[in-house]
Amino acid sequence: MTRRLDGKRLVIASHNAGKVREIADLLAPFGIEGVAASALGLPEPEETGATFLANAELKARAAAAAGLPALADDSGLAVTALGGAPGIYSARWAGPDRDFAHAMAEVHYRLRDRPREAAFVAALALAWPDGHVVCFEGRVEGRLAWPPRGDRGFGYDPVFVPHGHCETFGEMDPEAKARITHRARAFEKLAAACFP
Repeated sequence: MTRRLDGKRLVIASHNAGKVREIADLLAPFGIEGVAASALGLPEPEETGATFLANAELKARAAAAAGLPALADDSGLAVTALGGAPGIYSARWAGPDRDFAHAMAEVHYRLRDRPREAAFVAALALAWPDGHVVCFEGRVEGRLAWPPRGDRGFGYDPVFVPHGHCETFGEMDPEAKARITHRARAFEKLAAACFP
């Protein structure tokens, strides 16, 4: 069951600066101020869910305990030939130092000569302090490039080329990328259901 957001402020339940920036940019046209969980001193909960949706909900519920509605994202790269890996472990493949150059190299190594079809998947969960939660998922299909190209974006962006394009997310103009990302697709569903 959906619910309309009646305030103009919410917690962005992420400590990832790139995600916080992307989500804040998506919220801005609705006049909603996003406050990063890190700015409120909220800890990062352990992601124990088995799906993107479960992890997004877990993070949103934890952040909503601060007394404001909270919006959480769980997203990652799902490579078809790797059975959907790295999937929900996308950030973990980058290690504790968030070394995505290493993570991209690991994906490339594991693929060798196998097909390079992949998708970026994003789940968004919006939780209220009273425990009500709504979730939405978006995805964008594409293929993996090697070597990495572009220094825009974050995470696996430099190796992901969305279908219908020749640039990686790491090369794309940020405004052009913002219109077609997995996160933007999930956000479009969330905004239609929950924003005034």
